[in-house]
Amino acid sequence: MTYEEIIRRLKAHANPANVAGMARYGINPKGTLGLSMPFLRLTAKTVGVDHALAGRLWQSGIHEARILAALVDDPARVTASQMDRWIKDFDSWDVCDQVCGNLFDRTRPARRKAAAWARRRPEFERRAGFSLMAALARHDWTADDGLFLGYLRLIERYASDKRNFVKKAVNWALRNIGKRNRALHKAAVASARRIAKQESSAAHWVARDALRELTDPKTRIKS
Repeated sequence: MTYEEIIRRLKAHANPANVAGMARYGINPKGTLGLSMPFLRLTAKTVGVDHALAGRLWQSGIHEARILAALVDDPARVTASQMDRWIKDFDSWDVCDQVCGNLFDRTRPARRKAAAWARRRPEFERRAGFSLMAALARHDWTADDGLFLGYLRLIERYASDKRNFVKKAVNWALRNIGKRNRALHKAAVASARRIAKQESSAAHWVARDALRELTDPKTRIKS
């Protein structure tokens, strides 16, 4: 499919009623067509891998086209500069998380970008750092525990960020790291307990929610 055919396909299936519902869940309605993830994944399978096309889809500014861009891009061809450009365009948590979890986590710069972005001040750039940590904890099985122990220090440092989209990503990264293996589970629980002692309502929420899952006997910890 060509770029023009894809854009026509996306717009032909636009659902304004869905846009209103998505907005209630904190998804930015600007440039949003109201398309479902199953529809976008099916479209991506039809398109196949195409790095150049992904760049054009991203430049369209259409919400769902940007998610589709992450699904069809070639992680081997994604550069650090492309990643930095794209995160500056993040304006909705779902685009941030879909890009981090479907593309960026499979790129060569991913491990260092997660740490670098977590230190940034803009809300969605910092969220991208912690969202990428969460994705790496789940998907990158070649990384050693030392990488994630370093991430836990950043999680403790920024757990007091009260912005909703940041604190939820901090919590997500903490929980995913804690479920990666037994050693990291112990380290994550210790981090959560230190976070709970911070004088911050955001930190208290991050710690309480993470500990609820990580100390639940039903939670599956990989060995």
